[in-house]
Amino acid sequence: MQQFSLGQIVVSSAGRDKGSKFIVICIIDSQYVYISDGDIRPMEDPKKKKGIHLVGTRYISQDIKRKVETNQEITNSELRKALKSMDGYREQEV
Repeated sequence: MQQFSLGQIVVSSAGRDKGSKFIVICIIDSQYVYISDGDIRPMEDPKKKKGIHLVGTRYISQDIKRKVETNQEITNSELRKALKSMDGYREQEV
């Protein structure tokens, strides 16, 4: 299975949310992560997803990563802003 980092932008490859971009906000174990997009999946209700159903990108939001690591509050608008900044980039698997 692919390894993910906190703050990494990922794309869902299976399920109802297939093709949607999310940010990894918590790594549960070697199989599962929590992801959020600040919209359909807000920080208050992140999605638990198997890593095999995600494709990682090379982009890591350093602001989100730093906030997660220091237990600072992350707003949904910060997640949406980080994902929007990625819109111009072509997704590439890590």
